Amino acid sequence: MSSGSNTNGHTGANPPIHPQTRIGHVHLKVANLNRSLDFYCGVLGFELMQRFGSSAAFISAGGYHHHIGLNTWESLGASPPPPHTTGLYHLAVVYPTRAALADALSRLVTARWSLDGASDHGVSEALYLRDPDQNGVELYWDRPQEEWPFTPSGELAMVTEALDLSDLLREKTA
Repeated sequence: MSSGSNTNGHTGANPPIHPQTRIGHVHLKVANLNRSLDFYCGVLGFELMQRFGSSAAFISAGGYHHHIGLNTWESLGASPPPPHTTGLYHLAVVYPTRAALADALSRLVTARWSLDGASDHGVSEALYLRDPDQNGVELYWDRPQEEWPFTPSGELAMVTEALDLSDLLREKTA
């Protein structure tokens, strides 16, 4: 991509990306593979799909070949990047229902994993935390589109309000 591309108008001479395009996976550099697997599989509940010795692993939700790759190829024993640098802000994991997000919160509570924040955005409810390598992780569910807030002129009206975690936990299924 050239530095002179048109991003201000959010459209250019080129046609938009195909509407069924999606992000297939994210691949994270981690300092300790076992520690990361303990978090992503043990705490969040992802399934280990394939492990490549002590250097890499593919994990998934729902049997897909991998939603997250973890590797130590260039990061074994490394420290997290310093603040105020470019790179990953967070990876976001979308849950199918509010009850599924409540189950995720319950797992975090059981593991005594601290949250950086919890927000109701009108269109979604989200939990924010850090993985063992200090990568930002967002866990969220989207409300049905017909419940999204809009301004009188028809524009989406997302907000950031405190999420009531006690209320969310009452949705827990198991």
